[in-house]
Order: sequence, then structure tokens, then C-alpha cells
Amino acid sequence: MTNAAPEPADPAERASLPVLLEAVLSVGSELELQATLQHIVDSATELCAARYGALGVIDPERLRLTELYTAGLSEAERAAIPRLPDGRTGLFGALITDPRPLMLEDLSQDPRASGFPPGHPPMRSFLGVPIRVHTEVFGNLHLTEKRGGGPFTDEDLALVRVLASQAGIAIGNARLYETARRRERWIEGAAAVTTTLLAGSPAADALMCVAERARLLADAAAGVVLQPTPEGGMEIVAASTHGDPGDLLGTAIAPGSPVLVQLLGGEPVFIEDSATDPRMTTHVRERFGPSMMLPLQSGGQLIGTLALPRARGGRPYDAVDRLLAAQFASQAALALVLADAQHDREQLAIYEDRDRIARDLHDLVVQRLFATEMMLESTKKRSASAPAGDTIGDELGRAVDELDSTIQEVRTAIFALQQPPSDAPTTFRGRVLRETGGAAVLLGFQPSVHFTGAVDALLPEPVAGELLSALRGALAAAHRRAQATSIEVEVDATPTRVRLTVTDDGRTESGTRGTTLNWESAL
Repeated sequence: MTNAAPEPADPAERASLPVLLEAVLSVGSELELQATLQHIVDSATELCAARYGALGVIDPERLRLTELYTAGLSEAERAAIPRLPDGRTGLFGALITDPRPLMLEDLSQDPRASGFPPGHPPMRSFLGVPIRVHTEVFGNLHLTEKRGGGPFTDEDLALVRVLASQAGIAIGNARLYETARRRERWIEGAAAVTTTLLAGSPAADALMCVAERARLLADAAAGVVLQPTPEGGMEIVAASTHGDPGDLLGTAIAPGSPVLVQLLGGEPVFIEDSATDPRMTTHVRERFGPSMMLPLQSGGQLIGTLALPRARGGRPYDAVDRLLAAQFASQAALALVLADAQHDREQLAIYEDRDRIARDLHDLVVQRLFATEMMLESTKKRSASAPAGDTIGDELGRAVDELDSTIQEVRTAIFALQQPPSDAPTTFRGRVLRETGGAAVLLGFQPSVHFTGAVDALLPEPVAGELLSALRGALAAAHRRAQATSIEVEVDATPTRVRLTVTDDGRTESGTRGTTLNWESAL
């Protein structure tokens, strides 16, 4: 003979069991945390025939409400309430400080029931129970205004306690699922940033990539990267926002700021409200609320700071947000260091290859051209005894001049190859080549450049600046002339003077072809 479980004697209690079972099944049917929380408050309100219901989520660090899910309030009624309870006062605050079930016939008579904002609907009967996830109080479930006008009963309390117990299990599962999804998104984001940075993007694009990806992952109003300044502060060098970053770029944290001391020490900074936190001193803080400032460091090297502020009044960052963002910042810093090292290796490979080409040009081409020039020069001297009118000597002279010109141009090419491809030239030769190289884009051909004498050693800076100005003017004038197909630039320096000659074959306004500019200065 088997023992059957005793059936509830109260018909009302028996009638409520199917509703309870349906509510328990309902709250466990969702994996999305927000949907689960809304199901809980809707099910509790229906289970106990309450007109209004609310579920407040507690921040365990601040002991205040971070989110509030409601049932029974229309959109218009909710919009009429200027602010929702924050859990610091009233019955919400009482249940946070003393998380035990609470049932009142008339909450207006309880001294703890204070702080109702304007527009809040009138309420009398009240039932509140804590929701625990394992041993942690996750939030509180509140029901008000029992339909029919009576108070909530002990049976209502028992039903809600059962529902709250099952809700704790459902919330725990939903939190695990949400944390796993958030972690997956942050890991995918860090991997995408690493892939992008190692693809060889310029430094500015790399920092912007970090700021943009972090902003999206953190659901922040802005993502900014700050880098140390020579004065000892930090300045925003990359900013990503929903719209125009505006005056964010260039905003600096002054040296000695408490925030800066923490960041330079490798410590993250977490701020509840940027607009009111005394540690924040920048002029842009007024528009932001909760914020994270995470040091970008790798191997003890501080590259910069990743800041992720949310909008004023936005949801605070929780412990999971902080952990995942800090891990992302560490990965991004490592990727930035690796990308910078990869860029240096690529630049070194370019330098080595260009140096090899320059050596080959010098050792093979120039030497052979020079040998040919000497042979022609010797032949020219022997032809001097040729009969009058013989043009062999003239032709050999032109050949020697052409070879000499070719040797000068190859030497110029060797010098250009030895210049860093992305750095501004520091020598006078490099500056002249940069001017003619820039003019080649407009002209459609590369001007020929010849140097005679130790121009880098002989020219002082004022004279070099004047010569470059004259060169720019001559190149611009040649560009304006019609049918110009070649330009020759010659710089001849001696210990006492320097001469610039620029010759082009363009047609002047008078119809003549060919123009020469001569500029000279004493040294």
C-alpha cells in the first residue's frame, strides 16, 4: 500500500496550485535574463491577484536598485512617474537592508513607506519577498493592491515564497547563460581587434579600432583611447561615439590628477558618475555617467588608457562588465605592442631591401657607367687629331655628357632609396628630392635632379630655406607653362656660393620653348 501525498483541504488552495505550477514553469522557460525577470513579476502578479507588481534588482556593492521591472503600470502611467525608486529609501530600501518577507494591510500607515514620487498610483496592501540566487540576495519582489480590496493572505505569501525560490534558480541559470554570452562577445571582439591590428593598419587606425570595438561591446556612449603627453598628463587621441566625437579629441587630463596617478600605476578606475565625481576634471565630464578607465599595458609598459563612459543616468557597470573589459584591455594592449613590433620589422625589411638595391646600383651600374665614360673620354682625345669637319669628337662629347648625367641621376636615386620612406627628410638633399617628388604628382613626370659639391655640409639653414622657396616657385611656374615634358634641377655648391638652376621645355606665353631660372646666394 503506497502513501499518497495529502491533498490541500482548502478549495482555494487547491485552485491556486495549477496557477502556481504554471507560474513556476513560465519563469523557467526563458534563458534571457531580462525576459526571465519580466516573467517573474508578471507571474507573481497574476498568481496573487495583485494589481501592481515590481521586481527590483540589487547592486550588491552599492546596496541600491539598478533595474526595476514592473507589471500593471501602463506606458502612460510609468511615463508620468518622473523617477523610479532607487532602493535607498522607502519599503524598497527596507527590504534591501532587512531581506525578509514583509506583508502590510495598509502601507500608508507604515513609517517606512515614504518617498513616493509624484504621479505614483495610490497603493494600500503590500507583499514583499526577497529573491535569492544561492546565498546572494539578487532582488526583491513587491506586490501591491490586492484585487477585491482586501489584504494579501498567508496563502499569497506562501505562494510567492515558492515562486521566489524557483525564480532564484531560473535567474541563476539565466545569469550563467548571459555571462557566457557576454564573455563570448568580448573574446570575439578581442580576437577581431588583434586580427585587425596585425593586418598592418596605421597607428591612428589601430587606436580607433580599439576604441570603437570596446564601445560597442560595453554598450557605452563613447570609447576613447588616451596616451601620455610630454608634460606628464594624458590626452584623448582616438574617440568613438554614436555621432560626431566633437570636442572629445584633444581633451587632456592634467598632470597630478588622482585618476592619472592610479592609471600610471597600472590600476583601473571605476566611476559611478563622471559628472559629479571630484576625481574627474575634464570639461567633457558633464555629459557622462558611469565610466571605466582601464590601463593599456603590456610587459610593464603603459601604452595608454581605454575609457568607456556611459551616458548620464546610464546603467552602472557590474562586476562582470569590469572583469571582461579589463581582460579586453590587456589583450588589446598586447595586440598594439605586437602590431608596433611588426611595423618596425616591416620597416626594417624595407630599409634593408632598399639598402641592397642602392648597393647594387652603386657597385654594378655606376661603376660600369663610369668605366664607359672613361673609355669614351679617351676615344674623344684620340679623335682630336681627326680631319677638320669630322663630327666624331662632337658625338663622343655628347655621349660623355649623357653618361655623366646618367651617373648623377643614378646617384640621386641611390640617395633617395636610402631615405626612410615615411620620415620627413632631415638633409638638404632629401628636402630637395621631396619637393621635386611632390611636384611630379602634378606634372605627370619626375624632374631630373643633379647635385654638385657637398651641398649637405655647405648650406646653412637660412640659405637652404631660401633656395627651397625659389625651387618651389620655379616648379610651380613650370607647371603653369604649356607642353612641359621635362624639368632639370641643378644645385651647385662651393665653399663661397650656391647656385640653383631650373630648366624646363615648356612653351611660354610668347610662344618660345624652354625657360631657365638661375638663383644664386653667397655662403
